[in-house]
Amino acid sequence: MHRGSQRQMYELLSPKLYRTCKRYLKKEEEIEEVMADAFYTIFTKLDQLKEVLAFEAWARKITVNQCLLTLKKNVNFNIYLDDMKLEPKLETPEETVLDEEDLLQLLNHIPEGCKTVFNLFAIEGYSHKEIANMLGISEGTSKSQLNVSRTKLKELVNNLYYQKAK
Repeated sequence: MHRGSQRQMYELLSPKLYRTCKRYLKKEEEIEEVMADAFYTIFTKLDQLKEVLAFEAWARKITVNQCLLTLKKNVNFNIYLDDMKLEPKLETPEETVLDEEDLLQLLNHIPEGCKTVFNLFAIEGYSHKEIANMLGISEGTSKSQLNVSRTKLKELVNNLYYQKAK
C-alpha cells in the first residue's frame, strides 16, 4: 500500500478509533500502543477485507480486539467488586444532560471488567455469547458484569447529575 494512501487512511480513521480506545482504556500510553498495533494490523491485512463498504466497521473491530488484548493482561473478567465505593471526583455540570464525554468519565469509575462488558454489549453490539468467547468467561458472567455496570452507572448518574436538579 502506498505511504500517501496509508497517511490519508490514518488521518480519516484515527479520531474515530481513538474514541473507541478511550472507551476501553484509561492510560494514554496504552491507547497509543493499541492504535499503533491496530493500524499495523489494518495496513498488513487489508487484503483480507472482503467488503470495501465494511472497512470502517472492520477497522473498529480490529481496534476493539487490540483493546481487549491489552485489558486481558491486567483484568480478571471473572470477578468484580460488588460493594465498590463510588466516590469519583468529577466536575458535575449545572445542567443534567449527559454527553459522550460525561459517560466516558463515569465508565472510568466502574470496575474494568464491568466497563469492558458494557462497552462490548451496549456500544459495540456484541451478544453475551460473543463477549464470553472474546473474554474467556461464561455468558452468565457477561450478563452479571453488564448488570453490575448498569447499576453502578445509574448510581453515578443519580448521585452526580440529578442531585443538583432537586
